[in-house]
Amino acid sequence: MPTLHSTDTPTTAPRQYLQPAGLYDCSPNGYTHVVAVQEPLRWLFVSGQGGENAQAELPDGFAAQAVQALANVKTALAAGGADMGHVTKLTVLIVDHSLERFEHWQSSLRRHWGSGEPGDGKPRFPACTLIPVPKLALPGMLIEVEATAAVPVAAPAQQAAGTPADRIAIAA
Repeated sequence: MPTLHSTDTPTTAPRQYLQPAGLYDCSPNGYTHVVAVQEPLRWLFVSGQGGENAQAELPDGFAAQAVQALANVKTALAAGGADMGHVTKLTVLIVDHSLERFEHWQSSLRRHWGSGEPGDGKPRFPACTLIPVPKLALPGMLIEVEATAAVPVAAPAQQAAGTPADRIAIAA
């Protein structure tokens, strides 16, 4: 039987964080093996975010790019009415992956997520896949972070009141 941790707050969809029997405890590595989310909710899919700032400037160092990539994910989520606590899955691409880069990634990750235990004050780690790659789309780009978020569906009156004015809706 898996170890089960449940959360159900007004700002997150009801979800369960599972530590299946037979799999190692992955929380020290900053992720959860399985995240189950209960409907009804709205899904946000955030394209891979690199370490560039709003002026398209890319710092030279991996650590600075990792911090900025997660700041970019946070900005993208906010545009969709979500926050880091809504993230259920990350996919992380790291150029020339090493233990040193992994430690920098962990440091950046822990600014936004944690154990979810009382007193931690941060949402639980999402499910996460880290993929070492030889290079990314832009010269000098060292990390890319893609996110999937599950946002509870609000009542129509709440949705209208909470629609940011700077969000642009694109019809399909």
